[in-house]
Amino acid sequence: MIDANGHDDLPDVAVLLEEPARTALNELRAEVAGRPERVAVLFPAAARRVVRGPGPSGDPTGTEGPTLEDLVRADLLRVLSEVLPPGDLAREIEDLYEYGDADERRAVLRGLCGLGPSGREPEVAAASRRLLADAMRTNDTRLVAAAAASGAQDLLDDHSWRQTVLKCLFIGVPLRLVAGLAGRADAELARMCADFARERERAGRAVPADVHLVLERFPNVSTNPTPRSPEA
Repeated sequence: MIDANGHDDLPDVAVLLEEPARTALNELRAEVAGRPERVAVLFPAAARRVVRGPGPSGDPTGTEGPTLEDLVRADLLRVLSEVLPPGDLAREIEDLYEYGDADERRAVLRGLCGLGPSGREPEVAAASRRLLADAMRTNDTRLVAAAAASGAQDLLDDHSWRQTVLKCLFIGVPLRLVAGLAGRADAELARMCADFARERERAGRAVPADVHLVLERFPNVSTNPTPRSPEA
């Protein structure tokens, strides 16, 4: 979920679980803390061993917000960040993403904002930026939404962050999910959104209404025609 500051604020998954899922989670936490090299096996198994299903957003696809299995896996990354040095942590999260399926990749992206102080270490921050960039190269709305909503977006420079917003517009991820939209939107982003809207109009394609979340804040830039509905 996006908090008041525009960051993906992951809830404590333990409070969302009932027994025996809560006990299973605690067992996985202990395994990762005691033998962090086991995370490569435990991370994929989290949904089977603990829980799966919609999270607080109610969306079972994980687009609108993390699923319960996303939250369990993100919690394992948090534990990992507490026991591994930054270099090892960076390698582990990249490996979990690279070798994971789409659900596991989504969970890694969701978990980037929960790495605590380790998430700001240069090696880990660089790994997070690489994973966010990789997600933006896909057309999987679940991965793009997870990356866009992550509080790790504040690791990106302004240009890269603006590209995240445009990607969301291109593939239909709601802009309200984008971390930092309220605080980081600027005239340059508005100009890019206006160009996007004009190109869509010229091509006779519908302009997402979401574009106005940016354009209305910069009236001197928002000179585009009113977006058409998909049926227009």
